[in-house]
Amino acid sequence: MDAGVIRALAVTVSNRAAAGIYEDKSGPVLVDALRAAGCAIVDGPLVIPDGESVEAALRDSVSAGYDVVVTTGGTGLTPGDQTPEMTQRVIDRSIPGLPEALRAAGAAAGVASAILSRGVAGTAGRTLIVNLPGSSGGVRDGMAMLGPVLSHAISQINGGDHVRKDADA
Repeated sequence: MDAGVIRALAVTVSNRAAAGIYEDKSGPVLVDALRAAGCAIVDGPLVIPDGESVEAALRDSVSAGYDVVVTTGGTGLTPGDQTPEMTQRVIDRSIPGLPEALRAAGAAAGVASAILSRGVAGTAGRTLIVNLPGSSGGVRDGMAMLGPVLSHAISQINGGDHVRKDADA
């Protein structure tokens, strides 16, 4: 596969959507946003319930060689929201700046509840994993932050050099 091709997986974490109680709304928004961010191959949305199935799906996606996996949902405060904990079981290295920026941007945009998101981000092998909130708006806002740095992050994960604006820098 071409080194410049980014392969992504969108994962919707929702007990109710996985059970067919209601339609997944944030997953399709995430797929579109990943494509807009330059991902040439975007699979999903894979709709799964929260809990152990999140860990299994993330481990499968790392084994499958995805460059990036972005989840939507399961990052809140309800007892069933376990996505951050399941993600922590899979990642090797944490990238705290991403979720910090996501929460700060949401709060700055007037979404006070953005600071309640417990989403995490990190790498598992050569796969970037990022948790976004479960709302369509949270996905749009999150991808507005993640999109501009996605290609650079994936390059770095794969050993790429830092991009320099000034050749003498």
